[in-house]
Amino acid sequence: MDMQPSRELLGRLALKYIWWKTPREAIETPERVIAQAMNIGSYDDLQELCTEVGDAYLRGVLSHAEIGQFNERSWSYWHYRLGLTSPGDEIPAMPTRHFG
Repeated sequence: MDMQPSRELLGRLALKYIWWKTPREAIETPERVIAQAMNIGSYDDLQELCTEVGDAYLRGVLSHAEIGQFNERSWSYWHYRLGLTSPGDEIPAMPTRHFG
């Protein structure tokens, strides 16, 4: 079942992965905390995250990612891991800035 992340999990992830803000400030934007953990998180933290929130929630975070939230390796990994791309298929382009 896909659920919202608990404040406890968000606080622990924020403390480790959003070092430029206090955990209280960071959890005001839970998707940012989750995206940062998806990008640079430890295996154990990601296993806990996946178990708690489920794939649908993580797909939502990935599909609404902002510029710079993911590196190329993590972007590719999560597209495969969440079934958004199949092996051999092209991975969607990362978010980019558009100047008009």
